[in-house]
Amino acid sequence: MLPLSPELFARLDESPDDLFYESPRFVTHIDDRAIAAVTQLYREYFPPGGAILDLMSSWISHLPPEIAYREVVLLGMNREELAANPRATGWLVHDLNREPRLPFDDARFDGAAVCVSVDYLTRPIEVFRECARVLSGGAPLVITFSNRCFPTKVIAAWRLLDDEGHQELIARYFSEAGSWTDIEILDRSPAPDSDPLYAVVARRSG
Repeated sequence: MLPLSPELFARLDESPDDLFYESPRFVTHIDDRAIAAVTQLYREYFPPGGAILDLMSSWISHLPPEIAYREVVLLGMNREELAANPRATGWLVHDLNREPRLPFDDARFDGAAVCVSVDYLTRPIEVFRECARVLSGGAPLVITFSNRCFPTKVIAAWRLLDDEGHQELIARYFSEAGSWTDIEILDRSPAPDSDPLYAVVARRSG
């Protein structure tokens, strides 16, 4: 595995992210079967009735429709997209690359997710540390990704690695952030003719 040197977190387009995400994109970034695989992961890992944090979110969160949660809080980059999300009980525009610290109390949430967006984080270890802070003991952070991206905005390390390397990189984020246990690397790709779907999941220690 490559050392996590600063140049690995550089991007082809270093212009402000709020400009890139200024216009809403009411689209899905993976196909329906891959979305169903994300939903199944959430069904398995997120406790019914819990408080869920959806990071780098959009107009849809892929949460199981039949399960009620106490709250679903979104952080994302586009106000219109977040406001349109029907599962949200609260949301705010927040650029994690500019400010990794999360504006929440310790141990507030029972689960957190980053769906097909982890490749855009330029300060991922700081973000993973913050996720550990705001999650209760034993709560999961579910990271999912596929093979699609905005190539000018992903970090250099993502462009250098294959799918297996991406999984190992995310597992390393968990390890280096500390406060995480039970790290799982999963391939939940639905079928050869659909978008692949990979996940790395860990639980807040303590």
